[in-house]
Amino acid sequence: MDDTTNKSTYEFLADDPDFNVKPIMISLIIGAFFAILNETLLNIALTTLMEQFNITAPIVQWMVTGFMLVMGVLIPVSALLLQTYTTRQMFMGTMIVFTLGTTICALAPNYGVLLTGRLLQAVGTGLLIPIIFNTFLLIFPPERRGAVMGVVGMVIMFAPAIGPTLSGVIVEHLGWRYLFITVIPFALFSIAFGWKYLKNVGEVTKPKVDVISILLSTVGFGGIVLGFSFAGEGEAGFLQPHVYSSIFAGIIALVLFTFRQLKIDDPLLDVRVFRYPMFSLAVMLFIIVMMAMFSSEIILPMFMQGPLELTPAAAGLILLPGALLNGLLSPVMGKLFDKFGPRWLMIPATGILAVTMFSLSQVSADTPVIRIIISYLLLMLSISAVMMPAQTNGLNQLPKKLYPHGTAIMNTLQPVAGAVGVAVFISILTARRQLFLDNADHPGSQAAISQSMVAGVELVYFIAFGVSVVGFIIALFVKRATPQDIQPTATEQ
Repeated sequence: MDDTTNKSTYEFLADDPDFNVKPIMISLIIGAFFAILNETLLNIALTTLMEQFNITAPIVQWMVTGFMLVMGVLIPVSALLLQTYTTRQMFMGTMIVFTLGTTICALAPNYGVLLTGRLLQAVGTGLLIPIIFNTFLLIFPPERRGAVMGVVGMVIMFAPAIGPTLSGVIVEHLGWRYLFITVIPFALFSIAFGWKYLKNVGEVTKPKVDVISILLSTVGFGGIVLGFSFAGEGEAGFLQPHVYSSIFAGIIALVLFTFRQLKIDDPLLDVRVFRYPMFSLAVMLFIIVMMAMFSSEIILPMFMQGPLELTPAAAGLILLPGALLNGLLSPVMGKLFDKFGPRWLMIPATGILAVTMFSLSQVSADTPVIRIIISYLLLMLSISAVMMPAQTNGLNQLPKKLYPHGTAIMNTLQPVAGAVGVAVFISILTARRQLFLDNADHPGSQAAISQSMVAGVELVYFIAFGVSVVGFIIALFVKRATPQDIQPTATEQ
């Protein structure tokens, strides 16, 4: 394998007429699609796995919680790995680990082996996304990144959108093992394709490994993801000792981690990226839209299966058009970002997001299904116009040496924001429901239970409306970003 770094007289390889970027894009995107698909592919099969291995819901939930935990712990280390190993080494190693994990899952004789394979899958998935972002930032100049990142966004959104639907068909007709068996050939193809066509980009600097930073990062991000994940599962929420102790330990570790990164010469995650205003604004917008998306994917199905009395299958199908729209619009939003800049996308989109959140705060047991469909379509439309353009614009302001750190921070925020958003909103929903039932004349009646859910959903989305207004205000300060070490080629907007 050729592990030498490609050299070019061009600042960006995409500008080199002798450099073919398409094979690199295809290699990375194929691998990313099937790795990300596995994030949601297994969710609908959890009940089947409980019956197959005779385990309880809290135990089987580790298939999801463990996956998020590994990603939350591993992604921060990706900045170090991206500077230590070449593009080919990182991609091939990541895909081999992912394929190994998938094969172990397919052959698993018991739950312990299945969980081991699942965690190996998480290793591959967690590292692959930072590889893609960092590689494309190095290949493409700022004025062309929107369209490219839009394609990445389509993969990131489309794969998990079809995951539950595809999983249902496979489990029903073929069995749960085929959730993994069907992925193996595509993973092997991605490895073979990458072996033949993928080339190295960037430079290998081999920074010093700071073990203390790795430990603090693991405890910090791992504790927060684990704590908030547990908070969303138990009835006592944040009052459970293992929940607040995990979160507290995580926060303390992250504070110590941050101070250490500012003092050492080769930080694991260079937090100085937050000195760049467009990156900081992008992070805030990213957190807001991720929390809105993850929480809605949990709360809306609960509302539809509760007060609206829909089946799980019907609830899933109602959300599918919005999820698909998000994926399909991502490349379009990327091209619009390249042409018009971020403001013309983000300001209207955050306004639509706020209006949608307010609309959902006015639901009732008589709310027509079509209103839920339209609301979710608008939610996904606004997210597609904010998420990838915000990420791209924020990363565009960073100098090249900070690309690995910026991509690592952005991708670390995905599982963290997801876990925090779900836990916080579920806790608010649960508390409001309980308060309603405590004051109801007949708390055990179906009508009271249904109305308590409505009251909880109303409060959750009213708070989400307030958060979305903050997002709208943030979007007013966004402008097109160009890194200091690259001469601007587009008009500042």
